[in-house]
Amino acid sequence: MNITKEQIDELNAVIKVDIAKDDYQEKVQSILKDYRKTANIPGFRKGHVPMGLVQKQYGMAVRVDEVNKLLQDALGKFLSEEKIDVLGNPLPKNQEDFDWNLDDYSFEFELGMAPKFDIDLKPKKAIVGYEIYADDKMIENQLTTIQKQYGKLISQTEVTKDAEVTGAFVNEELELDNTATFEIAQLKGKKNTDAFLGAKAGDVITVKTKSLFSEGHSYQNAFKKTEEEAKELNAEVAFTISEINTRELAEFDQELFDKLYGKDAVKTVTELKEKMKEDAAKQFQQQSDQQLMNDVTEHLIAETKFDLPADFLQKWIQSTGENPMTIEEAIEEYNRSEKGLRYQLIEGKLIQDNNLQVTFEELKTYAKDMIKMQMMQYGQMNPEDKELEDIAARILGNQEEVKRLSEQRMNQKMLTFFKENVNLKTKKVTFDEFVKEVYN
Repeated sequence: MNITKEQIDELNAVIKVDIAKDDYQEKVQSILKDYRKTANIPGFRKGHVPMGLVQKQYGMAVRVDEVNKLLQDALGKFLSEEKIDVLGNPLPKNQEDFDWNLDDYSFEFELGMAPKFDIDLKPKKAIVGYEIYADDKMIENQLTTIQKQYGKLISQTEVTKDAEVTGAFVNEELELDNTATFEIAQLKGKKNTDAFLGAKAGDVITVKTKSLFSEGHSYQNAFKKTEEEAKELNAEVAFTISEINTRELAEFDQELFDKLYGKDAVKTVTELKEKMKEDAAKQFQQQSDQQLMNDVTEHLIAETKFDLPADFLQKWIQSTGENPMTIEEAIEEYNRSEKGLRYQLIEGKLIQDNNLQVTFEELKTYAKDMIKMQMMQYGQMNPEDKELEDIAARILGNQEEVKRLSEQRMNQKMLTFFKENVNLKTKKVTFDEFVKEVYN
């Protein structure tokens, strides 16, 4: 067997594999002898079928199978030993004059080569890392929400500005029949508010889905739709009032503090506010981290310049798709996935150059920590290490779970790496300011 590589350019190459009869003949004959022992052909006793008949019936199929096995093994070994970094898999070239009836064969494969490039983690213009905090307005709103949640409902005979109503939104054409509770203060605009004021239980009020509420989440509660979907519908719906209540706000006393944070963990409203700010900062951290990952990823994709073997990759996509694909469809798919591929290459280089690989022991520790946290949520505060080991072993025996946990742990490592190595500047913002800067 002989394998050679011809470099077409920096990103494309062709591998030629020459396989001679001596490379496969012994293995083929051994398999055919085994076939002869077990072949069940009418007119012949088992084990006494003439070798010529076995050769005629099975010889070509066995030869093709063994040559293909030999070919794949040789290709994999060659790429590994020569340390050839390829994208996708080798693609067999179309050889119109190929003939399996010959004794010796030559196969050619196209290769798409991974590009060489450098990564700049220190852009002149620093990337913003957001530190989101809960401002006084947010804390005061949360305090009011807590007082309402733990307060008492007082039934009312008619709707007032400080009331909350319960009833059903109905539109037969839209197949809408949804019970919801909302505060009159959540309604948007004087027209909508006036439609409810003074109404009594049993009254039916007709409103439009568009611009009914001032807060986006209220639409999901009322119609099981987003604000945009409700706006697009702009449909009339009938709301039949079944209950009208106001809430007597709960007092901030030790009993309420203990319900919120456990016995004597909080003793004053000031301490409660500090606890709430700490909790909010932890919750915001995940959003801040995700935004940082997004911003760093976009920067690296935009600023790390390298070419890709686009023609090869388009052909590779066409040949490996689950469903038949035209070259035009493959080009569209390549264009959709190009940014993702670029980041995979960048991330792979960062992992390799900085030894950020996730080891099995590290993955097991990560899995055990997650299991321990979940068990603590259900009151099992000090699980034994053997129990954690056993559960982790079961989880890591599932390849899908291994993949999922590996991706999570790698995201953690990449986030830590970016925080330590990328040129960042911290910007302290309220949650509303964060939303305005990032999403508007």
